[in-house]
Amino acid sequence: MRSRLAPWLFLTLILLSSLALSEEAIRIGSQLELLVDEHLIAGKKGDIGLRLHQPTARNVALTTDAPWEGNACHYRSVFQDGSLYRMYYSGLHWQEGGEAEQALPSHPGLLLYAESRDGITWKKPALGLVSFKGSSQNNILLDPQALPEAGIDPAHFSVFKDENPACPPEARYKALIVGKKPRGLFPFQSADGLRFVPMQKTPVITKGAFDSQNLAFWDSLRGEYREYHRDFLEKQRGIRTATSKDFRNWTEPVWLQFPGAPEEQLYTNQVQPYLRAPHIWLGFPMRYVDRGVTTATYDLPNPKLRKLLVDLNPRYGTTVTDGLFMSSRDGVSFKRWSEAFIRPGLEGEGQGRWFYGDNSPAWGLIETRSESAPELKELSLFATEGYRTGTSLNVRRYSIRLDGFVSMQASFRGGEFVTKPLIFQGSRLDLNFSTSAAGSIRIELQEPSGQPITGYTLADSPEIFGDSLERTARWNGGMDVGRLSGRPVKLRFALKDADLYSFRFR
Repeated sequence: MRSRLAPWLFLTLILLSSLALSEEAIRIGSQLELLVDEHLIAGKKGDIGLRLHQPTARNVALTTDAPWEGNACHYRSVFQDGSLYRMYYSGLHWQEGGEAEQALPSHPGLLLYAESRDGITWKKPALGLVSFKGSSQNNILLDPQALPEAGIDPAHFSVFKDENPACPPEARYKALIVGKKPRGLFPFQSADGLRFVPMQKTPVITKGAFDSQNLAFWDSLRGEYREYHRDFLEKQRGIRTATSKDFRNWTEPVWLQFPGAPEEQLYTNQVQPYLRAPHIWLGFPMRYVDRGVTTATYDLPNPKLRKLLVDLNPRYGTTVTDGLFMSSRDGVSFKRWSEAFIRPGLEGEGQGRWFYGDNSPAWGLIETRSESAPELKELSLFATEGYRTGTSLNVRRYSIRLDGFVSMQASFRGGEFVTKPLIFQGSRLDLNFSTSAAGSIRIELQEPSGQPITGYTLADSPEIFGDSLERTARWNGGMDVGRLSGRPVKLRFALKDADLYSFRFR
């Protein structure tokens, strides 16, 4: 009896093993996959690991030098809308820093607007919508009188274009604005992105601190709105999130989680679905660091102004800020890098990037022409410099290669990594990568068991070298991987003095 059952038992174990492998396989289809985390990675060996990259500082996109702008125009929402790029930003001025700052009168918080045709050069149109000191020839969209009974502060806002297919035309653009009566986030809507009106006179989100830029957007993959707002957890600045089906009724907010990351204070969050891979969410929070008054505090630029700010409120002069990078697959649990994504940079009186509020990233990534190769695209993002140190501040544009936030990087000694079993759709494998002249990448396709697949072994893979946003992998038998489409496979990448940023089956 035992000998008769043994073959059936053997076949059953094979079947169960096969089913288990299929269940464990991650279905990636033809979506772009970034190497921003370990989600797809089963193992690594050699001198290889994930490396954070930093963007390059480019031109000053905007200087807030109009009387209705000021030195505290901190928050911005930026996105591409067809052939037009839109930037929404706050208008606010502080008279705290001395004679120069006091030369410009304070004014209530405002919501302002700029636009661009290329995302690089920006202009402030005269909109004729809101009067400022007797003239409406300005780029103001909203002032506190837009909803006076709520005590709104239009300088603490976020704006987005609603991609919900069921969104009515009159609400195609939406905004969340902080209000005080009661404290919370008040919803606004617009048909053209310029003329905003309240959706209701009561806040839709009330559990939070909100004294920051609080975000919302439509999550097209999950079919719901998602918001992120500022709050305090045990006196530490942190981030909470909630969801909604109608933008009016929201779930109970939950705290973001940062497994493995040290406790740090995050002032903003700037979370957004990545425009090239919306199943991956990226965040660019501003980190808040206050060491108190130390000898090194007054070694930083402009010690006279710093002393004035310390006398007014110590943290205004001692706090320094920079930009971080984080990513998520579910919108709640984030891999957050402690190394800065945007550093304050080289010191100097004219630099103005070593004060509280500097290096604060805007919400929104856009594609712009590449500085080094105009026929190609790169990503642009924006950050502040010169916050509260004069009568205006600069909005600096930064650029980074497409998908170039993090790479799997190997030294010249080389290393390799293997993915978990993946189920893809397509007939070719495209890579976004960079190598040195002596560096290379080779690729092997494996069965879920780790057995190399005939025709796609590492020995069949010629060295790939160069620097390309999209290069199709090849083996001695050609580029076609279509016969493996729809079944679980592992990918083995062998790198030498190389970076792999992303890959995609097509």
